Amino acid sequence: MTNARFIPFRKYDIISLCQAYLNEEDHQSFAEFSTILQSVIHYQYHDLLESLKNNYAPFDPNADTRLLNPIDDKTRKAHQAKFAQQFATVLNAANYETITNQDLQEALNEESLFKVRLAVEFDDFAEVVFYRRGESQKTETLRTWWGLRKKQVQFTNYDRVAIFIRFKDEQYFLEKGKKPMGFEPRSTIVKLFQNVPKADLEMLFPNSEVKMRPIDKLIIGSSALVGGTVVLVTKLGASILLLIAMIAFWGGWRSEEVHMSQQHFITFAIGMGVFGSFIFKEWSKFKNRKIRFMKALADNLYFKNLDNNAGVFHTLVDAAEEEDVKEALLAYTFLLKADEAISSAQLDQRIEAWFYSTQQCQLDFEIDDALSKLVKLNLVEETHGLYQAVDLKTAKQRLDARWDGFFTFG
Repeated sequence: MTNARFIPFRKYDIISLCQAYLNEEDHQSFAEFSTILQSVIHYQYHDLLESLKNNYAPFDPNADTRLLNPIDDKTRKAHQAKFAQQFATVLNAANYETITNQDLQEALNEESLFKVRLAVEFDDFAEVVFYRRGESQKTETLRTWWGLRKKQVQFTNYDRVAIFIRFKDEQYFLEKGKKPMGFEPRSTIVKLFQNVPKADLEMLFPNSEVKMRPIDKLIIGSSALVGGTVVLVTKLGASILLLIAMIAFWGGWRSEEVHMSQQHFITFAIGMGVFGSFIFKEWSKFKNRKIRFMKALADNLYFKNLDNNAGVFHTLVDAAEEEDVKEALLAYTFLLKADEAISSAQLDQRIEAWFYSTQQCQLDFEIDDALSKLVKLNLVEETHGLYQAVDLKTAKQRLDARWDGFFTFG
């Protein structure tokens, strides 16, 4: 398992850690620098958020506003394509990783932790992409054999999972004779979840259906077979033998005539009623067990769901902004503290080693993104592959000038 790019500390905690790393006389100046840096980066993300909202609006299933003009298919597809591109950009900035097709296939093959088997119709999707952030190994104790046996299971857990799904058009569902449940053809949905075991990724699909596991079918089938045999023998045994003898006589396989009295017919009818009631009872057990599985699935998703549709990219833009600020602050702080200009590899190694020694945290720091931001903001100078930070006073002045230049009306 590789180290994650995600920095698992709040922005304000990072500011405090950076202040503690610097000399005490720089604490107030660094706090001021942090404030204006956050404002500049926040403004830069504002345009991206507005573009995401605009591109998502034509197919937002939760919209409570009206469109001024109808959207044709060509325009709709253009908006969807642009949104998908920007959504991927935001997720990458928020340090999410793409969940590969191999990971999804492994999830479908692995046994669910909450003992529910799900089937997913992948053909319903025109596009589907899963993203994750924060991967860890966890251990959970599961009860088996009606709670009599405990078993410890180790599994891979994802702290955050974002999904992007676009359904096929209405013609596809008409040709399949399938009526969509809970979603609209051509719709695009985005969702955000927390604490999702890798083995249970399939439960996040909107069209997943609960299926009985082989062990559940065996339990119900065995119960039905044994119970049905007992009912047939005790309630219908004599009547069935008499009926078989009568059929044999009518068919010429038996010479001795057989007579069934009214009492025999009444007994047979009562027995058939009992047998029919037993079959209905077993069928009800099957349906009730499936309902319990569906409830387990719904309960599980209720506590794992963090956000839906437009709310997702609002949350992710905020997360991406936080990651950008944290990366920039850390890179600037360590360059400011360095005695001389250093390479990106040296800076990367120092930050990662510092996190490991002070916070027992292993991460893959995004050094290229951090330095790129600082260079664009003119807070770091690069000469022959070596980087050096400008002093705090100059950094604040340059950020202030950039802030003042955001609006220059003649």
